[in-house]
Amino acid sequence: MVRRSRSRKLQKLTGLCRREEGLRVRGEGGEARWGAARWQPEVRGGVGQGVRQTGRGNPRTQRKKMAGSNSTELGVRQWAPPQQQLISKRWEKEGHARHVRPLLLGQVKRSCPSCPSEPGGEEKKGRGNPVSVQLFPPELVEHIVSFLPVRDVVALGQTCHYFHQVCDAEGVWRRICHRLSPRLREQGSGVRPWKRAAILNYTKGLYFQAFGGRRRCLSKSVAPQLAHGYRRFLPTKDHVFILDYAGTLFFLKNALVSSTLGQIQWKRACRYVVLCRGAKDFASDPRCDTVYRKYLYVLATREQPGVVGTTSSQACDCVEVYLQSSGQRVFKMTFHHSMSFKQIVLVGQETQRDLLLLTEEGKIYSLVVNETQLDQPRSYTVQLALRKVSRCLPHLRVACMASNQSSTLYITDQGGVYFEVHTPGVYRDLFGTLQAFDPLDQQMPLALSLPAKILFCALGYNHLGLVDEFGRIFMQGNNRYGQLGTGDKMDRGEPTRVHYLQRPIALWCGLNHSLVLSQGSDFSKELLGCGCGAGGRLPGWPKGSASFVKLHIKVPLCACSLCSTRECLYMLSSHDIEHHPAYRDLPASKADRMEKMKEIVGWMPLMAAQKDFFWEALDMLQRAAGGAGQGPPPPES
Repeated sequence: MVRRSRSRKLQKLTGLCRREEGLRVRGEGGEARWGAARWQPEVRGGVGQGVRQTGRGNPRTQRKKMAGSNSTELGVRQWAPPQQQLISKRWEKEGHARHVRPLLLGQVKRSCPSCPSEPGGEEKKGRGNPVSVQLFPPELVEHIVSFLPVRDVVALGQTCHYFHQVCDAEGVWRRICHRLSPRLREQGSGVRPWKRAAILNYTKGLYFQAFGGRRRCLSKSVAPQLAHGYRRFLPTKDHVFILDYAGTLFFLKNALVSSTLGQIQWKRACRYVVLCRGAKDFASDPRCDTVYRKYLYVLATREQPGVVGTTSSQACDCVEVYLQSSGQRVFKMTFHHSMSFKQIVLVGQETQRDLLLLTEEGKIYSLVVNETQLDQPRSYTVQLALRKVSRCLPHLRVACMASNQSSTLYITDQGGVYFEVHTPGVYRDLFGTLQAFDPLDQQMPLALSLPAKILFCALGYNHLGLVDEFGRIFMQGNNRYGQLGTGDKMDRGEPTRVHYLQRPIALWCGLNHSLVLSQGSDFSKELLGCGCGAGGRLPGWPKGSASFVKLHIKVPLCACSLCSTRECLYMLSSHDIEHHPAYRDLPASKADRMEKMKEIVGWMPLMAAQKDFFWEALDMLQRAAGGAGQGPPPPES
């Protein structure tokens, strides 16, 4: 019985070996057939034509015999399972075997015309006929690429010219955008609407780090699915408001939890609601302390009914006031349909709040509102008047505004800066003197002398920061805590450049500290800060610093703006492909131009004597330019 069972096991093992030999041995173009009792593949073509392998005899001997055949060596690498053979035969009948069969056998060559072909690739044995990806239909390749993550699509587009065109197609980004935001409607704005929309929704996020409490890590709030990217945000006492690129204002409700030490700890936003649609801009109390931000002013566009008896309607701009604690609308102001505004800022105290409205033509209008009477159920009319900066300087076209509780800053389309200061204390901190201050005419604009065009600014309580077109940062105002970042604590009555910082992404001026968001050469971003470090407002530097230092905080890769309050530090992340950096390079000096000319002469295909002649002529011109105005040069011996 033992010998019989052993013999049966040996027979089974021999049958398995024979079957394995039949599966491995297959010639190019051979046909596989099942016999009555054994696997009998036929090896055709080449030297082994007409030879049939029956699977009998010693398996080792048959392996050696088959290893000596060229056709068998090719067949070992090109073998396919029976299912793929059936598919291959069916496609051969339809005339597609040349393209599809290598795909089934895993012999697709990933190449493009710009990439050089592999030397000797066709002569290598066992690889068959390679197929390029370009032979596939473009719709099929785009459909496959659309399933990749956004980061992989961008990386694949940087490999070669062919994949750059495929990954840049609008069809790919349309499918990706539908996958990221299924509820997003058709986007018709911009040059590349679907790619812009997909990247905006992929990179959107609101990050914050609480200064108090035990947790000192960066957290992320909930991202509304309906939001089309993040354009602007504003934290209030209890919540956060976010405006997207489609004009929808979201109301993110935060959770406040009291700790055992009596401190307030911030947690991520637990839910959100849509506050209003058609919003252009919004503002709240300009003071740095969020306790004063009781109301939210929203500049929006609404459809108003036309003349009585007609069905036509007109789009009119209006200002809606919401209660920040509950999101309930308490007041509304509607303007004439001929007036179109694009920005709103607030100045002053609660009893006499000035609303400044910037029109599309660059004019500024203002009106006064008493916030203590907004919750009363009555209607009244306010007077909308032209601001003095637009009345006295009608040729100026204001591009943007910034404000705090006692001053306003205007930036024109030509890069000029004008100031309005309403209190003598802030005027002394900003300019170091009270000679030109007129308490009876607080709206008189004051021009700042700057060497270049200003792009954006940040306005604190008693200091400010400016960024020009070359990426240089200028600071001015009170420097008691070192919030100007100049390395000392001396006040500056005029714009002073911070030499070791340039090309910032965002700038923030708080109560007595300043923050700068910068980007490195490897596209990594970091946050720099200076000034007072009390309360943890400068993470990693509790004692503060008189110069800008790197803060111990992880900055998101696509961070674009920031805001700092007494309790928390916020960073908004959203990348817009249509927003290109507007910084320019500084014009080269005469010495740099001479050196560039010498370098160009060195590249020219000239003789050595000719190059020496040109270099000597350039040296003489450089010495003549450097010695101009200093008298004639001394005679040479």
